[in-house]
Amino acid sequence: MSVSDLPALNATLNGLSFILLSLGVTFIKQGKREAHKRTMLAALGSSTLFLISYVIYHLNVLSKPFMGQGAIRYVYYTILITHVILAIVIVPLVITTTLRGLRSDFARHRKIAKITFPLWMYVSVTGVVIYVMLYQVY
Repeated sequence: MSVSDLPALNATLNGLSFILLSLGVTFIKQGKREAHKRTMLAALGSSTLFLISYVIYHLNVLSKPFMGQGAIRYVYYTILITHVILAIVIVPLVITTTLRGLRSDFARHRKIAKITFPLWMYVSVTGVVIYVMLYQVY
């Protein structure tokens, strides 16, 4: 594997995080706490691996310009900007949500998870969308 393979790995890890988050919320709605816990920790692991890979990639390749022209540029940059801002915002939210769950502080865990979950889902799915737009379509 080389540095040029990392964007595809990053998109895969984002997609995996999205799937794991979806499964995790399904498990907790079914009352399967242990399955929820394992799945959400796996989502955290996938997102952590993504972050490591992302940093390694961008330490070696500073940026890749978006080649789309016209209105699609506004779409792309809107997605990119919201993705980056929310990716920064969710880090402390994910940590706090995880710690509250691990400490069995379920009332406070649920309260913050209602904020963390949709933001984490958005960041995961838009990470894949950005990859497709930047490396596959344009």
